[in-house]
Amino acid sequence: MPFDGGKDEGANLVLGSNQFIPGFEEQLIGLKAGDEKVINVTFPAEYGAANLAGKDATFDITVKAVSGADDLGMDDELAKKLGIESMDRLRQVVREQIESQFGTQTRQKVKRQLLDRLDEMHQFETPSKLVDAEFNNIWMQITRELESAGKSFADEDTTEEEARDEYRKLAERRVRLGLVLSEIGQAANIEVTEQELQRAIYDQVRQYRGQEQQVYDFFRNNPESVAALRAPIFEEKVVDKLLAEVNVTDVVVSKEELMADDEAPAADEKPAKAKKAPAKKAKKDAAE
Repeated sequence: MPFDGGKDEGANLVLGSNQFIPGFEEQLIGLKAGDEKVINVTFPAEYGAANLAGKDATFDITVKAVSGADDLGMDDELAKKLGIESMDRLRQVVREQIESQFGTQTRQKVKRQLLDRLDEMHQFETPSKLVDAEFNNIWMQITRELESAGKSFADEDTTEEEARDEYRKLAERRVRLGLVLSEIGQAANIEVTEQELQRAIYDQVRQYRGQEQQVYDFFRNNPESVAALRAPIFEEKVVDKLLAEVNVTDVVVSKEELMADDEAPAADEKPAKAKKAPAKKAKKDAAE
């Protein structure tokens, strides 16, 4: 059944950009100009349009052209096709994006170290009801992603029992760190402003091209979803406060070292994707 935003003509897609629904791009690999294919995907459970969240969908696609980096002329004409006035401006935009990416990754690593330290300093029994709720959310996402990928726990070199144990530990860590950060934030009178919340909603809306109004209506009609956006903003503000109070030492590292996954999990990362081994990857995720 057709749906709003489900049709596009002449769309440009860079493989690896993850700008479409998870699982979409992988099914395009190996196709050439003129090929036709039916793409089968499942919308994420947290998809902004409530009528599509968690639903299966098919897309009939026709490949118009396939280009590699070497096939593109690096000139003003290319820049204008991308909506930028000149190649010099395009280079500047790319440079700024790279710097932003490295800056984000640097902050994420520092944040992981900070949260690991907080986790070590605050070991206490977490409320079972909160842990159960967090675990159920994680487990629902993991099983849905495995099902969407047509895989089982055995395909990921683990068992369901082992995966449950790992994600239970992950849920406990998330709840514990959430309580610790909440206590710190309240003591420091940290609040999330309405402007910050509206900006977060706008960022969510922008991610779903062609369905902006549906996503906006979803948040307007679901206060609990808006509240879910407040938590990560609050967490980031608490982290900012803590980082301003601790001594941070700058260390020069290579790009590979900066972008490499850490063993320690970060507080705001999502559960592992199904294409990774759930039990192993769980250690790299934390209290979202």
